[in-house]
Amino acid sequence: MNSEVTPFRIEIPEADLEDLRQRLRRTRWPDAETVDDWSQGIPLAYTRALCEYWLERYDWRTCEASLNRIPQFRTSIDGLDIHFLHVRSPQADALPLVMTHGWPGSIIEFRKVIGPLTDPVAHGGDAADAFHVVCPSLPGFGFSGKPASPGWGIERIADAWDQLMSRLGYTRYGAQGGDWGSGVTAQLGIRHPGNVAGIHLNMVGARPDPATMNDLTEQEKDALAAMKHYQEFDSGYSKEQSTRPQTVGYGLVDSPVGLCAWIVEKFWSWTDSDGDPANVLTRDEILDNVMLYWLPGTGASSARLYWESFTKLLGATVQVPVGCSLFPREIVRPSRRWAEKAYPDLRYWNEPAKGGHFAAFEQPAIFVDEVRAAFRAFRAFRSV
Repeated sequence: MNSEVTPFRIEIPEADLEDLRQRLRRTRWPDAETVDDWSQGIPLAYTRALCEYWLERYDWRTCEASLNRIPQFRTSIDGLDIHFLHVRSPQADALPLVMTHGWPGSIIEFRKVIGPLTDPVAHGGDAADAFHVVCPSLPGFGFSGKPASPGWGIERIADAWDQLMSRLGYTRYGAQGGDWGSGVTAQLGIRHPGNVAGIHLNMVGARPDPATMNDLTEQEKDALAAMKHYQEFDSGYSKEQSTRPQTVGYGLVDSPVGLCAWIVEKFWSWTDSDGDPANVLTRDEILDNVMLYWLPGTGASSARLYWESFTKLLGATVQVPVGCSLFPREIVRPSRRWAEKAYPDLRYWNEPAKGGHFAAFEQPAIFVDEVRAAFRAFRAFRSV
């Protein structure tokens, strides 16, 4: 088995960027929505303005250079190339931490938190909170390989992450994730408890507890209402990607505007941004993330993760120590007592005042504080 870890640099050919520009210029636009809000999807005027910026002012090379300043690598695990960022802390005894993104996110989400997590002293923090950070791109996402056969669900990804951490010399580590990263992180705790010191989740995958239905708190009533809203008005993308990822993939790989609209609508819906994701993320940051889908052509391959695992995101019981940060604009917001059913060793629970689904991207300082606070409860288990 080839276990070599090789350095990786992103070097997109100029021809690929020119192809993108030509496609943006040739866009065949739909007619405008018949409402004055986002209820029919991302509005035409908003999309045109963002894509005009993408064509005329956005600079991919700036993003490329920023990513290439972070140590990047690829290695083959279970027959698939895995791309990852790996930043070691100057603190030799730092806790290794594997952080996993989701859809429609990417490793871009973690750019602003890697520095504070790996070198807390340089960012006004305590050396005892240091991490060695590993951020893999999910299979079929970013610059990781695209599975050519079924079976790459969250369980297999968790097994691959455990192999990755071992390959990097980390025999005991923590794990962190939101969205699909939450599912992978929970599976790490389930499948590799001897190696996992604890996990932190910023999307809490806990089902409502039937035993509480006759005694619901106001928060739990709100949580049920939010779940109902999601199922009725906000889950079309997941229905398509979990049932027909190949069909939707043609448009996502062929049309940059189609891909941008598909992704940015979820940033509108899931960020804590008062109706415009540009209130918490710059247009460049939003487009940097879109580019990690456009350039490697991952519209179909990333969607297949829904086909593989969408029904497995909720309800797993994790026995390792768990910390949860419940941000106010998260898609699902279970109560602590519901979470305690899924996570019997729940050691940290907090509900920050602001932030959404893309917590590290939207509110990096709060996210860093949450990760540090959660893992303080786990560090007694450390043995690297």
